[in-house]
Amino acid sequence: MALVDHLGITVNDITRGREQFHPVLTALGYELGVEAEGGFSWHHGDDTEIIVFAPREADSGPHVHGRVGWQHLAFAVDSREDVDRLHAVAVDAGWTVVREPKIYERFSDTYYASFVEEDNGIRIEFMHNPPRDA
Repeated sequence: MALVDHLGITVNDITRGREQFHPVLTALGYELGVEAEGGFSWHHGDDTEIIVFAPREADSGPHVHGRVGWQHLAFAVDSREDVDRLHAVAVDAGWTVVREPKIYERFSDTYYASFVEEDNGIRIEFMHNPPRDA
């Protein structure tokens, strides 16, 4: 079975990228791994490693949601309270609120999530979707 080993994300400002990603990823249980001039990585046991890279070229502008490319990355968490907590951590780290935490009935009547974007337009979701019988 193929699993995602790592996810690389390029940001315009690597220092700002670390400032925004580090609080969120550590709140999710990731630990800072490699720190290098060209980027930073975080790992969480055998889960997917997340790497934030410095750009190779001059500023090409932020990612625009809905264009070809990145859509969003969703982190499944254990409770609605975790969604709320992680949402607050992201906002405190400078992420922009796309959608506040709430039930998204179009997915299911138990799907509780929030969506945030960092300065480069990289969007993540914190979600909790327990089985209907829970």
